[in-house]
Amino acid sequence: MIKNKAGVWGEIYTARYLRDNKYRIIYSEFRSRFGEIDLIAEKDGVLCFVEVKARNKNTPVRPMEAVDERKQERISLTARSFISYIKYEGETEFDVSEVYLNDDNSLDRIDYMKKAF
Repeated sequence: MIKNKAGVWGEIYTARYLRDNKYRIIYSEFRSRFGEIDLIAEKDGVLCFVEVKARNKNTPVRPMEAVDERKQERISLTARSFISYIKYEGETEFDVSEVYLNDDNSLDRIDYMKKAF
């Protein structure tokens, strides 16, 4: 599947944000039969499953609103698949990165929500 440019930029900016905040990126675009997780990162022994939503800075709707119950369920199932695959037994959380872009796809701001669901 080919992603839109905003989505690609959103993941790039979020990965940079995570590294700048001492996270270690473990995986990008992990796919299972249930769906995809944009970024998987680790910080302080916590495995973080990160959903990235990028939108134009002038959007009237928050990007988080696109992470509805159905999307959350797919992410959770995909995360369980990853956890099983690596045999992980530690703490996990589900975060959402709202990335707001200028018209030229440069970064306006990131609102990062830990334990979003």
